[in-house]
Amino acid sequence: MAANLSRNGPALQEAYVRVVTEKSPTDWALFTYEGNSNDIRVAGTGEGGLEELVEELNSGKVMYAFCRVKDPNSGLPKFVLINWTGEGVNDVRKGACANHVSTMANFLKGAHVTINARAEEDVEPECIMQKVAKASGANYSFHRESSSFQDAGPQAPVGSVYQKTNAASEIKRVGKDSFWAKAEKEEENRRLEEKRRADEEHQRLEQERRERELQEAARREQRYQEQQSKASYQSRMYEQQQEAGSRDREEQESAGQRATHPREIFKQKERAMSTTSISSPQPDVCEEPVPSTPFMVQAEEEATYEEPPEQETLYEESPLQVQQQGASAELIDHYAQGRGLSGQGLCARALYDYQAADDTEISFDPENLITGIEVIDEGWWRGYGPDGHFGMFPANYVELIE
Repeated sequence: MAANLSRNGPALQEAYVRVVTEKSPTDWALFTYEGNSNDIRVAGTGEGGLEELVEELNSGKVMYAFCRVKDPNSGLPKFVLINWTGEGVNDVRKGACANHVSTMANFLKGAHVTINARAEEDVEPECIMQKVAKASGANYSFHRESSSFQDAGPQAPVGSVYQKTNAASEIKRVGKDSFWAKAEKEEENRRLEEKRRADEEHQRLEQERRERELQEAARREQRYQEQQSKASYQSRMYEQQQEAGSRDREEQESAGQRATHPREIFKQKERAMSTTSISSPQPDVCEEPVPSTPFMVQAEEEATYEEPPEQETLYEESPLQVQQQGASAELIDHYAQGRGLSGQGLCARALYDYQAADDTEISFDPENLITGIEVIDEGWWRGYGPDGHFGMFPANYVELIE
């Protein structure tokens, strides 16, 4: 991506104008990037010339310096552009910023000398001034030297190559090395701290994700158990209805068979004959033996038939149903008498929110009152909800009112 000069455009333009204005005390400006973005910002300005500018260069950043110097030959102001790429910059960043050199050169117009520097040796003030002198349009020192040779006077002795050591410059160089070493160490510590914080944040997010998954799994398991309990209850109710219907049909069939049985007809005839003989007695007559006929033998056999005892109860309730019905009745009487709610039956207060899955269930919110409860199953009860609808609900979502 290209370098962005519009984000901090006014500040960049102001720093550039201050440097190119000859009467301005500011003679250098330093530009760099905002973090790892491509936005250019002003890193600093100063009035100390190249010596002060070189000390502000950071070995861990990509920077652009624009400085005003005096031509050693003509004394005219010259401008130097330094494209600084520190040794601590990674290769990816170097490649991305290499395309921005031309953009910065177009922005910082008027540079007489352009220097691409990577180390401190590339930005020594003496070396830069030598390049500025070589870039001059005319060599004024040559004309001065040629005019001096016109005089036929004695020549001065050859001078020594010794250069006086500047203690202040040496101290600044040593201090600069220690400063950059300290800055690199601080930058390394900062990167390690950012990495540690990123790892902690990642672990925290991972822990929260696992907790959410466990909670969702628990809720799914609870809904599955409720559905299983409801399905089991509905299946038992259906089986009970089927058994009750089959028993009713058997009773009806047995009653119809007993009403049309031939033995009942013979019994009725026998009772009618005995009643007739008692109401009209015959005179004493010598009884003669009467030959037995098949019909009489059959009548005698029918007379000796004894009717089996009638079944008092065709269906006996199971002990579990009797126990549940007795417990339900005791609970209803106990809570109705203790709370004065005999008109509303067994009552309970909702502990959690529950939404009905279909028309056979009721919905309620926490603290709602459910009346007329019927304890029909260990896990599912029936009662009247807050809206007056009668239906089923899970028993573990409410507590009975004591």
